[in-house]
Amino acid sequence: MALDGRKLANGATFIDFQTEPSKYRHWKLDVAGDTATLTMDVDENGGLFEGYQLKLNSYDLGVDIELADAVQRLRFEHPGVKVVLLRSGKNRVFCAGANIRMLAGSTHAHKVNFCKFTNETRNGLEDSSANSGQRFICVVNGTAAGGGYELALAADHIIMADDGAAAVALPEVPLLAVLPGTGGLTRVVDKRKVRRDHADFFCTIEEGIKGRRAVQWRLVDEIVPNSRLEAKVATRAKEFAAGSKRAGEGEGIALTPLTREITDNGLRYGCVDVEINRDARIATITIKASEGEPPADVAGMSAQGASFWPLQVARELDDAILHLRINELEIAMLVFKSVGEGARVVAYDDFIEANKAHWLVNEIRHTWKRVLKRIDVTSRTLVTLVEPGSCFAGTLAELVFAADRSYMLIGQRQGDNRAPAEIVLTAANFGAYPMSHGLTRLESRFQADPSELETARAKTGEAIDAGSAEDLGLVTFALDDIDWDDEVRVFLEERASFSPDGLTGMEANLRFVGPETMESKIFSRLTAWQNWIFQRPNAVGETGALQRYGTGVKAQFDMTRV
Repeated sequence: MALDGRKLANGATFIDFQTEPSKYRHWKLDVAGDTATLTMDVDENGGLFEGYQLKLNSYDLGVDIELADAVQRLRFEHPGVKVVLLRSGKNRVFCAGANIRMLAGSTHAHKVNFCKFTNETRNGLEDSSANSGQRFICVVNGTAAGGGYELALAADHIIMADDGAAAVALPEVPLLAVLPGTGGLTRVVDKRKVRRDHADFFCTIEEGIKGRRAVQWRLVDEIVPNSRLEAKVATRAKEFAAGSKRAGEGEGIALTPLTREITDNGLRYGCVDVEINRDARIATITIKASEGEPPADVAGMSAQGASFWPLQVARELDDAILHLRINELEIAMLVFKSVGEGARVVAYDDFIEANKAHWLVNEIRHTWKRVLKRIDVTSRTLVTLVEPGSCFAGTLAELVFAADRSYMLIGQRQGDNRAPAEIVLTAANFGAYPMSHGLTRLESRFQADPSELETARAKTGEAIDAGSAEDLGLVTFALDDIDWDDEVRVFLEERASFSPDGLTGMEANLRFVGPETMESKIFSRLTAWQNWIFQRPNAVGETGALQRYGTGVKAQFDMTRV
């Protein structure tokens, strides 16, 4: 289970994002040939915290941690799977959505981080379909309400039982005074192309919509009588498998447990270290380059399994970011550093680029894409320090471009014989890792003048020193040894003194320039309004809807429209 009762140095109860199928309490994963079945059968008494039961397949963060783990394992451990069926293990109930008692009793920070992780997990299903060829079919056998319908919306195809009882619903506005928190509104109109007036009606009724109207309004793809439901599911699975681009061959690789030590002041992994300074409110994340060269071929990579350096670093970094998000809420800044030979990072990037058509390499590259996206939407100031001995090259250089502010030291430090800092660009910086809005981080950086992007591209493979990196626009400031300590210290101290709310709003707006996609809408527009609505008395006040839900007493609202 995600919660093991440990207390961290800051007094918080430790929530662990590591799990594996033998530890699942809420999901069952079965694989038969090219089809996998993920069955949601939530343990009512398996909540992360006390004070609520997860009835009717309602969920909390622990349920989503298992789902995210299962989706990732399907991509890496089951290369032959082309179709994933999402089903309920409860009779006449698909999923009642996020548990209301959990939401009512959670801190604001937990609610927002819970919804953010759930967003990322739903997006992960869609990413698997688009980039791994694992297509998702959701079988709605009963009520799919709120987050339950949002889970269905993340699938490629929705089959609903036509039995007079099964229905889909987004009842948050009439019931809870909030709004669908995991992309429901956005997916209804942007993904399923439901007419705005139909969506308005749908989102303001409690009972939901069933039968032919659900199909006519594009809320589901088809309805099937219970007597023919299993046959229809089998037929659709066969059709989707036949159309899948999944080209996995041989055995998958096991996503073995991460080696991790948690101390009072940080975390230690194999290739990632996290040092936490709670007085300064800073977490410093240091990534180590591989000490060895890439394998000779993909067979050697497969033999290394989860210890293949790019995959190991991505998984460790992902776990560290999630830990800091949910367990270290007072940390203001994430400071990224790196150590090791940049040439090794470039060599692994070159290996990935040369073998990108291989299914496992494809999965590793998309894992890095999702980890970097998770960093993009993390509500902390992101700072990257490029110093002598660092290895910000290719994939790791994305952490420079993801930062809100980056500093690079010119030359060497007094008494330090390490070589001056350099940045090296590879093909990975020019398309492999798009952000949520579809642009790469360099495209976002050089939006005002695309010729600057081409100037940077022309430097691919070259070692770029601090002065040149500043001239090319790759870092914010290049500083010499005389100014380095004072400039960096003043910036970090000043940043830690600002309002966290003001910084969250500023950073989230500045990080995503240019076009919008469905995904960026979910994380920017929806998350911003959700953040606000979750704090309003109409939702969480003493007479608000979340507090009075289930009591039989109607909520009382401040009727001012703002």
